[in-house]
Parts: sequence; C-alpha cells; structure tokens
Amino acid sequence: MRIDLHVHTQESDGSLTVEEVVNLAHSNNIKVLAITDHESTEGISKAEELGRDLEIEIIPGVELLTNFHGQEVHLLGYFKDVHNPVLQARLSEIRKQRTALARDVVLSLQKGGVSLEWNDVEREVSSEGAVSKGHIMRAIFHRCDAHNPKSWQDIATYFRPGGIAYLPYLGHRFEDAVDLIFESGGFPVVAHPGLLREPKIVFDLLAYRPIGLEVYYGYWEEQTSLISYYAEVAAQFAQLATGGSDYHGPFGKIQIGQMNVPIEGVHKLRTILTKG
Repeated sequence: MRIDLHVHTQESDGSLTVEEVVNLAHSNNIKVLAITDHESTEGISKAEELGRDLEIEIIPGVELLTNFHGQEVHLLGYFKDVHNPVLQARLSEIRKQRTALARDVVLSLQKGGVSLEWNDVEREVSSEGAVSKGHIMRAIFHRCDAHNPKSWQDIATYFRPGGIAYLPYLGHRFEDAVDLIFESGGFPVVAHPGLLREPKIVFDLLAYRPIGLEVYYGYWEEQTSLISYYAEVAAQFAQLATGGSDYHGPFGKIQIGQMNVPIEGVHKLRTILTKG
C-alpha cells in the first residue's frame, strides 16, 4: 500500500487541481493521502469527496511556515477536522502576510537583475491562497527562454540563505504554530528536517512538546543517509515518523507516492487524531 502524507495542490503553490492530484494518487495506487497546502485547507472537502469514491483515505492537513529563533521552519499539521474557527482565522491572517512578503521578494529579485514582474507571479496563482516562493519560482522559469535559460536548481539558489531572494517568513513563531495545531485538535510534525539551515535545532524543536518528525523525504543525493539518520532521531525523540513526496507538480524530482512511507506512522497518527 502506498502512502503520501505531504502533497500540495493549486490551493497553495501546487500546479495541479485537487481533482487532478487525487486522481493521480489513485492511478499511482496511493491508499492514504494527506493534502497539506501552505496555510490553506480549502482543498480538503473536495479531496475527501473524491477520496470516498476512489477508496483513498484523505488525512486533512496543512503546512505552516514558522520562525524558530530567526530560522524558517516548516511545520505540518494533521487533523481529523479542519473546520476550527481559530485555526481558519489564523490561516487567513498568515496568507495575507505571506503575500505581502512575496511582493518584497519580487522587488529583491528585480534589484538583483532578474527580469520579473508582479503580474508574472499573479499568473501562476490559481486560488485565494498565499502567494509564495513556489509561485515566484515558476514565474521565473516561465520567463526564461532559449536566450536566457535557467534550471530549477539555478532558480532555487536565489531563495536559499545568502541568495538575492532569501526573505524568510518570520511572522509565526514555531511554538505558537505547534500550540495552534494542538488547540485545533490536530497533531504537529516537523517537516523535512534535512532542509533546516541549522539541522541540529531539530532536537530543540522536538523538545518543545510531544510532536512528530517527517523522516521519509526525497533529499536528492543525500536521500538514503538522511532518511536513515532522521529515522533514528524520530525513534528517540519524536512521537511518530511520517513522510511524503512534498509533491507540487510533475516538474519535481520526487513524484507523488514515490517515497516509501511505513504504515506504522499512519496507525499512530490515526490513533492520536481519534483520541484528540
């Protein structure tokens, strides 16, 4: 049975609609799927409806950008039900803040010599969700041509620490985000720890409250070693281990359902959400 607990749709910065993502999951024999759009749960109801017809268990989720001592940390939240007014009000607030930050990112790119306009970015946005790094990256890619080619790896360097577009979203404290997910009946999981600017802070993140760790993630060349390492970290310091493709569209190196995610984490997550 294939499992994918980290997937994005057009409701945030994915390139496919909710229907396209669920149908793609079905064609890839995925039986447990979590929709984890950035600061948005708008696609959950549609996914659940489609999932019932295709016999796919949909776990409602969300991905939050958070700030831990000046570092951007991505946090996944999984829920039994996302219709919590406190959660939804905070998500709406963050979407506005992130869109404002995206405008600053575009200005930074322009100052750095990148040919890009805000209208280019808006054309990549297919929902009322936050405008994010993913939209901006696609806009840059689509502006490139044979005379000015850029690979996804080239574009990604703009957004990494030290890059001309590195403006992390620091408006949501990690601790507050963890508390928000718990208070909304959900369960928090630290996303892709191998991408942290300072990986050692994972121990501080896991020490705040009993939470989970995303272990099974496609870390490019270091995939095998990092998965092995974080599996050990999760076994000692986390409540459970999850994983997924972080699928944003067919252009990604890791495709939907491609990561081998053990069922044990799903069992534990189901139990926790049921009790919550």
